[in-house]
Amino acid sequence: MQPAYFDAATAVPLHPVAKEALIAALDEGWADPGRLYTQARRARLLLEAAQGAVAQILGVRSDEVTFTPNGTEAVRAAISGALAARKRVGQVLVHSAVEHSAVLHAAGEQSVSVKVDNTGRIDSAAWESAIDQPGVGLAALISASHEVGTLQPVEWAGEVCARHGVPLFVDAAMSVGRIPVPDGWNLLSASARKWGGPAGVGVLVVRKATRWVSPWPHGQGSLDLPAILAAAASLQAVHAEAASENARLSALVDRIRATVAATVPDVEIVGDPGQRLPHLATFSCLYVDGESLLHALDRRGFAVSSGSSCTSSTLQPSHVLAAMGALTHGNIRISLHRETTSSDVDRFLAELPGIVKDLRAEVGM
Repeated sequence: MQPAYFDAATAVPLHPVAKEALIAALDEGWADPGRLYTQARRARLLLEAAQGAVAQILGVRSDEVTFTPNGTEAVRAAISGALAARKRVGQVLVHSAVEHSAVLHAAGEQSVSVKVDNTGRIDSAAWESAIDQPGVGLAALISASHEVGTLQPVEWAGEVCARHGVPLFVDAAMSVGRIPVPDGWNLLSASARKWGGPAGVGVLVVRKATRWVSPWPHGQGSLDLPAILAAAASLQAVHAEAASENARLSALVDRIRATVAATVPDVEIVGDPGQRLPHLATFSCLYVDGESLLHALDRRGFAVSSGSSCTSSTLQPSHVLAAMGALTHGNIRISLHRETTSSDVDRFLAELPGIVKDLRAEVGM
């Protein structure tokens, strides 16, 4: 029995193209691209080629793309740099209630959280009202929920921000490489490990004419150029595969959502069934401890994540699920990838009802 990895929302297995590019780049991309000698100039050309490849897929200019050590660093740089550039305007960050924790940590005390509906999508009236308040320096809206997959109205939100002269930052970690990111934003971040590139590569995009102060006044220091090259190559590959893979994975997710709803009693399927990421499904099982469910599935060979951050290390329920009014315990997030097979899903759906039933019996339910 081969283990089934169902946690692509955290990290996707390294794409074969990324492996090939990484190995090749170890021979070509080891020099410091900031120097002037031959090997360094070669490394600089490779870095610029990687910027160009990413820029083409995102529909931006090459000089608007910056690589960072990870996606979290890209989020921090986007937010801190935008707010630093707008000190005279205001330091309030308006954000949705379902942003990734990296955004919430970067927001600080001067922030306004905008409520969402029960699918996880922002309340339009609340968003417009928050953006219209004095002292707003930046708005942040995740492109798609990392916990339930719901797509956000990025282009519409950007239009609201533009009318009020507020730049919009979009955390697009869950979208880049899978689905197009709608236009209307000023700053964007992404993470290579979410699309099948190496860990340790983030992407920051700052559009021209966007006021932004670099948090690295003396430069970032050394970046992992071979990993950057592998990230760019794998992004091109997954972008080319996206249409067929999205159709395949979306069909599997539809099957998961329908079968779980039909075979597991007292279950809540979370998120928007229509406007969602193609590869992700989240559901909540009543009368089941989430951590026990994760361990039981792991023992059966299923690597899954919780739609909640409630773990033995944090003991904190998910702020995303709480904001949606969904259950914050007994949650399972299934996120698929190019190596996921139909038989993996079949086995999971066959075993899940019994696992849930046994866990409920242990607590007398």
